[in-house]
Amino acid sequence: MTTPHEPNSTTSNSPALSLTDFQKLIDKMYGAKDRERGIEGTFMWFMEEVGELATALREGRKEELEGEFADVVAWLTTIANVANIDLTQAIHKKYGTGCPGCQQLVCICPPEEKP
Repeated sequence: MTTPHEPNSTTSNSPALSLTDFQKLIDKMYGAKDRERGIEGTFMWFMEEVGELATALREGRKEELEGEFADVVAWLTTIANVANIDLTQAIHKKYGTGCPGCQQLVCICPPEEKP
């Protein structure tokens, strides 16, 4: 086990972390607490982070934005873990062949449509 000051596989010099690996990492770090808190409590933390991201988008520096984006992704991943959703499979199923609206790799939906 590493301490917060020891290098490990998640340092900035390491190779890219896949979504599957990130989901496993978040579950390993926080899974027991997350399941105890449940989806509703975890969703409230997620929404707080979304609010912090919104503030950072208006006022933040790049470093702050990076941190807030990371927090939002981490809390969304936590909710997926508690709900027993494999994010890689879910994303591939919905977006793996293109836009869910027009089924094209590069979306050609009218601008007023959601996709």
